[in-house]
Amino acid sequence: MTDGKFTVFLVDDDAGVLKALSRLLQVRGYEIQAFTSPQAFLTDHDASLPGCVVLDVSMPDLDGLELQQALTAEGSQRPVIFLTGRGDIPTSVRAMRAGAIDFLTKPVDDSDLLTAIARAEREDAETRSALADLDSVCARFAHLTPREHEVMTHVIAGRLNKQIAGDLGTVEKTIKVHRGRVMSKLGVRSVAELVRLAEKAGISRNGA
Repeated sequence: MTDGKFTVFLVDDDAGVLKALSRLLQVRGYEIQAFTSPQAFLTDHDASLPGCVVLDVSMPDLDGLELQQALTAEGSQRPVIFLTGRGDIPTSVRAMRAGAIDFLTKPVDDSDLLTAIARAEREDAETRSALADLDSVCARFAHLTPREHEVMTHVIAGRLNKQIAGDLGTVEKTIKVHRGRVMSKLGVRSVAELVRLAEKAGISRNGA
């Protein structure tokens, strides 16, 4: 059972399938949003909600793989579970390579679907936690002044205070002050910690 906050987005042009899956998953405690077309899903689904997509591979206008590609193009990392009316190995391989959780054949076995959704729930939680952590790290760097950021890039590149002062045309004492403020604002106590934090934020040692 879930805590009710995880949403399963169902996308299938077969209303009967949507009804059956909705009933199954609601009994298990999942929130359900059902869509009869990929376009309706892309237009109306709330990307901020924790959840996964369970979608049919073969649909008019936009098939399941194209919908998966559209989500990726939007920067979405929402887990995807595919359903297909026939066993199509090449298609399933493409889907899995693109990051799908599973590729299940209709009529889908209830336990197989629930197992895949449970895995999707864990993966979604891990992804959202990692993104929240990254947002927190980036927010800390955003509090640095332009000068502090400049000094920080020199520090993670392994430059000494005296060298940084020479590069920036100032005195070593000023660099020490900036360096102390950088360490304080970022909540780190060593250069090694600073380097790791900068790497997590995507800041390389050459300042990029």
